[in-house]
Amino acid sequence: MISVIIPAHNEEKYIERCLKSIDAAIDYSSEDVEKIVVLNRCNDGTANIARRYGSIIVNEDARNLAKIRNSGAAQAKGDIILTIDADSWVTKTVFTEIVRLLKTGKFIGGGTMIVPERFSIGIFFSALVIMPFLLKHRVSAGAFWCYKKDFDKIGGFNENLLSVEDVDFAVRLREFGKKYGKRFTTLRRNFIYTSCRKFDQFGDWFLFKNPKFVKSILSGKDLKSADLFYYNVRSESDNNK
Repeated sequence: MISVIIPAHNEEKYIERCLKSIDAAIDYSSEDVEKIVVLNRCNDGTANIARRYGSIIVNEDARNLAKIRNSGAAQAKGDIILTIDADSWVTKTVFTEIVRLLKTGKFIGGGTMIVPERFSIGIFFSALVIMPFLLKHRVSAGAFWCYKKDFDKIGGFNENLLSVEDVDFAVRLREFGKKYGKRFTTLRRNFIYTSCRKFDQFGDWFLFKNPKFVKSILSGKDLKSADLFYYNVRSESDNNK
C-alpha cells in the first residue's frame, strides 16, 4: 500500500484538484493507496472536501511543517510513503513509477520535478535565487517518496526546522541510502504541477527582490519569516470577512 501525506492549512481552493489527481493515479495503478490529509488550523471547507474524497483525517495544529508531515506519516498503513502539498497535483502514472523504482532495489527514494501552473519573468528570476541552495545539496524537492521503514529509520522530517524541512529530509534520505548502496533519484517520467499562490500573494518578483528574506527562510530557523510565508497565510475566506 502507498500512503499519500497531504498537509493542509485552509486549502479549500486547491485541495480538490490535488485529491482528484491522486484518484486518477489510483485508477491507473493497481496499487492500494490511502490519502491522509493533515488538517492544520483550518477554518474553511478543507475538511469537508477531504472527507468527500475518502481521505483519512489527522489534526495537527503546530506551526511546524515537519511536525505536520510527521503526524500524517505516523498514521500511515502503507509500506511506501509519498508526501505532496495540497496545492500541487500529480500525473496519473506516478504510483506505477515509484513502485517500479523502489522494487529495483537501486533507489532509497527520491523527489520529483516541479512544473509551476504559470510562468513569468519574475517567477523565473525568483527561482534562480533559490536554485543555488538546491544545487548545493544536490536533491530535488516538490514531493518525496520512500519506504516507510526507511522514513522511520531516519526519523522522518526534522521538527527542529521551521522551513526547508523538505530539503533536509531529502539530504538525510540520500545519505542514509548510500550506506546500503542505494541512490536518491528524481521522478522524470512523472512530475508535479504546483500552484503559484505564493507569487500571487507576494508578487512574482518577491523572492528576487528580497534576498535577506530568502536567506532567513533557507536557514530553517526564522519563525517570523516562516509564519509570514507558511503558517499565518490567510485564506481567501478570511480575506473576505
